[in-house]
Amino acid sequence: MQYGICNLSIVPLREAASDRSEMVSQLLFGEVFTILEVKEKWTFIKLAYDNYEAWIDNKQFLEITEEAFVTLANAKNALTGELSQFVQDKDDLLTVLVLGSELPFFKNNKLQIADSTYKFEGSIYDVSLGKANIINTAFLYLNAPYLWGGKTPFGIDCSGFTQMVYKLNGFKLPRDASQQAKLGTTLSFIEESEAGDLAFFDNAEGNITHVGIIMKNHYIIHASGKVRIDRLDQFGIYNPETKKHTHQLRIIKKII
Repeated sequence: MQYGICNLSIVPLREAASDRSEMVSQLLFGEVFTILEVKEKWTFIKLAYDNYEAWIDNKQFLEITEEAFVTLANAKNALTGELSQFVQDKDDLLTVLVLGSELPFFKNNKLQIADSTYKFEGSIYDVSLGKANIINTAFLYLNAPYLWGGKTPFGIDCSGFTQMVYKLNGFKLPRDASQQAKLGTTLSFIEESEAGDLAFFDNAEGNITHVGIIMKNHYIIHASGKVRIDRLDQFGIYNPETKKHTHQLRIIKKII
């Protein structure tokens, strides 16, 4: 078995082995994965964090040892705490890091990626703050443009948004909304929910296609066009600008 790590800021993950293929998710700096298949220009991988499988360009990652992979996959790695920061390598070249990037083997302002050592003097996100900090974290992504497969403040989709917000507070969610909806305890009414719970929405066929984070007083923060705040009622999400419901409520879950 072979293993890899992302050594670039943001790397697209593709549905198929082609630059023209749909981007289904992203790798952020420091994330590790198992290599399942190798082609001439593309590698099929399985992420350690959420078991997501996709194709990555062979030029956009580094191979690591099994020992390093096991250590990082099971560690609570430090996460960057600002929208944009950077690491500096031995040649003083900078790599930009976005919010929620991982810092492998971080100690004394240094981290290790394969055989390379980097210096990092930015802020670390306090993942121990727990559920009470979920909404504050969500606000960091406010107005981020919607991007299918995105996981960053510069472009994010609905389930990438919930996954990253939860990750920054020490809680693990799978990548897709339909997977996230299988977790936790079902609530019967919005009034039973509290800030930080998740609301899921379905399409005409009954498939869950959207997720958002419930706030106090019947508001919800979610990624639709951009990360925005709308009203939440028993029918779904109500957009006060268009004066229309945009998403049909399916289920409310208390994950933590």
